[in-house]
Amino acid sequence: MRKEKEYLLEEIADSIPQGSNLVLVNYGKMEPNVAHDFRRRISKAGGRYLVVKKRIFRKAAETKGMKIDISHLKGNVGFVVAKDHFLETTKELYNFRSDNKDLIQVLGGHYEGSFCSSSQVEMISKLPSLPEMRAQFLGTLEAPLSQTLGVVEAILTSVIYCLDNKAKDQQS
Repeated sequence: MRKEKEYLLEEIADSIPQGSNLVLVNYGKMEPNVAHDFRRRISKAGGRYLVVKKRIFRKAAETKGMKIDISHLKGNVGFVVAKDHFLETTKELYNFRSDNKDLIQVLGGHYEGSFCSSSQVEMISKLPSLPEMRAQFLGTLEAPLSQTLGVVEAILTSVIYCLDNKAKDQQS
């Protein structure tokens, strides 16, 4: 392999952090402003968008322990990589895709050590984010406690009304 390709391979391999998750996309003809907007949105969500030749990407992914078959990847291929914010990044990818249907097509992804189809990546993007899941969990815990508190409050209130009525009867 030529020195330039070795440097490129090393650079791409370094851009895929160990344990990171990624989404492979087929991108159409994007105008520069649209491409900049896409990269900005992905970056804001905690990811990174890169475009590289398929063979070099496959070799770089193999150095990180990912097995990716490039035979089903057609056209211009880019990838969105995210280590810690994969869910938010895929949500933003699908938001951009819904705004620009002809520009981006999701081909698949690599999540938690295994290859995912495009439909599986879409299902992952529809999962609730960590703050939403925490809120749902706390709501699940809070509902029975709130109902129990309401019952105890009703019992105490009824006892107070009974004592108040008894005191009024004795005064009359």
